[in-house]
Amino acid sequence: MKNTKNTKALLRKNLAYSLIVLVFFLGILLVAPRRGCGAIIFLLALSGIIFIILWNIILSNNLSNYMVEYAMASESTQNIFSQDLDIPYALMDKNGIIAWRNRAFNALVQRDRQAKKDINAMFENISEDDIGNITDKADFHGEYQEKKYRIRITRLYVEESFVYTVCLFDETDLTELKIQKDNSKLVIGLMYMDNYDEAMESVEEVRRSLLEALIDRKINQYINSFSGIVKKLEKDKFFFIIKKENLDSAIEVRFDILEDVKTVNIGNEMRITLSIGIGYGSDKLIRNYELARMAMDMALGRGGDQAVVKTENDIRYFGGKAQTVEKQTRVKARVKAQAFRELLENKDKVIIMGHKMLDMDAFGAAIGIWRIATSLNKKAHILMGDVNPSAKPMIKKFKAGEYPEDLFISEEKAFNSISNDSLVVVVDVNRPSITEGPSLLKKARNIVVLDHHRQSSEIITNATLSYVETFASSACEMVSEIVQYISDDIKLKTLEADAMYAGIVIDTQNFNVQTGVRTFEAAAFLKRCGADVTRVRKLFREDAADYLAKAEAIHNAEIFRDFYAISECDSKNTASPTLVCAQAANDLLNIKGIKASFVLTIYNDMIYISARSMDEVNVQTIMEKLGGGGHRSVAGAQIKDGTIDEVKNRVKDVLKEMIERGEI
Repeated sequence: MKNTKNTKALLRKNLAYSLIVLVFFLGILLVAPRRGCGAIIFLLALSGIIFIILWNIILSNNLSNYMVEYAMASESTQNIFSQDLDIPYALMDKNGIIAWRNRAFNALVQRDRQAKKDINAMFENISEDDIGNITDKADFHGEYQEKKYRIRITRLYVEESFVYTVCLFDETDLTELKIQKDNSKLVIGLMYMDNYDEAMESVEEVRRSLLEALIDRKINQYINSFSGIVKKLEKDKFFFIIKKENLDSAIEVRFDILEDVKTVNIGNEMRITLSIGIGYGSDKLIRNYELARMAMDMALGRGGDQAVVKTENDIRYFGGKAQTVEKQTRVKARVKAQAFRELLENKDKVIIMGHKMLDMDAFGAAIGIWRIATSLNKKAHILMGDVNPSAKPMIKKFKAGEYPEDLFISEEKAFNSISNDSLVVVVDVNRPSITEGPSLLKKARNIVVLDHHRQSSEIITNATLSYVETFASSACEMVSEIVQYISDDIKLKTLEADAMYAGIVIDTQNFNVQTGVRTFEAAAFLKRCGADVTRVRKLFREDAADYLAKAEAIHNAEIFRDFYAISECDSKNTASPTLVCAQAANDLLNIKGIKASFVLTIYNDMIYISARSMDEVNVQTIMEKLGGGGHRSVAGAQIKDGTIDEVKNRVKDVLKEMIERGEI
């Protein structure tokens, strides 16, 4: 206040003196016209000028002093305000070193010497690079002394350098409220019994109602333990609702109901398995229900006995340990065959494709579909790109035989020939990225998918007809059934029967893996069509170099954790390293005690992994963690980056993690 009064008094004096000087000079102007007054006027003017100069000097000095005093008083007031501010406030440099703190900030870090000096000691997630990248202001979130903060950092330009202000806003209560709100959201779930009919048939009729009641009781107790509600929709289907926090609890125990329900045994030879589909994350219940249905389709497509949790942007899998149960009834195969025929009858052209590096199973299935299409007087082509060495001998026979020259076409030609009247049939694969022609899937309006591999999160979403049976041994087995049901007039030629039979032999490892009653029935049908076991066997005889490479891979195998064989195959002297790699993985399973085998090789600057198992381990889930996939007992992955040793270590890390979590 005093400083303000002094400044006002000084300004009043300045105004008064200015008026006096003005009157003084007006007087001079009045005297100037008279003669003999020049000297007097000169002295008066000089006196006025000297007075003005002296007064300006005095005024300037006094004003500067008063402004400095005012600035100091203002800064003092601002410091007092900053010190008394309840929000923790500090100044730091670009390295995060704190130079000044207010009382609230001091109170927060009074027992933490490091936090008093360095912001990174308080919040490890804020680095020097983060601070250096701030151009104006930025918000960070961190936790300190069990409280959650929003950290607002602002950059200021002071004396040709930058300083940074730090404000801490306590958001502990707000965060807790957000968590409570998120946990209270409703989660929609579906639960199906995978093998209800088969399990009921395996128990005496008088006990079936008891078995069903015991299963129902376990499911109801499980959902009730999470404070949820459950409603039985059909004899083998349930609908339930729980809260998000209860879902987290179920995930922690990895949906132990999947294993618990298998313990129900009142004389039934077959254990009941469940599939669970859960959807959440949307504010609309109807959308969560749609996500749950999609999750259930995924669980069933992967073979059942597992839980799938799906949100808008994420999908997680749990379980999947049980072997897929073969369906004895062929009703589904007949229905799918009739639906496929109806699609074919309305189309003029059929383009058939498998996966990249076409193998014997994909080729045999493609030939079967080609024969169906031509029998219905439709123009058909098989998309041909890179071919697995195991399929090359058979493909040569078709090229040399009495088949049209355009039986095999390129992706470019197939793409240009697609129209609204074309049908694209995808065999032995359901992942669009690894099909032989991904561009065709985007252009085609009518797509049919026939596959026996378990589905992953990447599927062909625009398929008109999808027939995925994970219990089937091979795509050739599925196509063999379709050939029988689609028409009685379709006759396979001997070479075509050989190709399809070879596909079954390769995928079942000579009928040793994933082989059921329907597999032998399909083989018998092909045998009646003229397939010859000896001719097929000759196709798969190995070169001496390949045989030695396989033997070397088996010899150098490392046994990891007592049950897992890991090796590598030398690709230098072999014409088909991926085939030898797969054969070595198959042979390693013959070692007593081995549950799964993994053989690696380098081909076309990529590392290929062949994974095999018998019945105790689901190698598909292992390969999915490495970016691959496949079937429960036959899977693989392709890795672009890294060396053989690095990829081996990655396989071991995945095995360690899954063993510790109880996934295998």
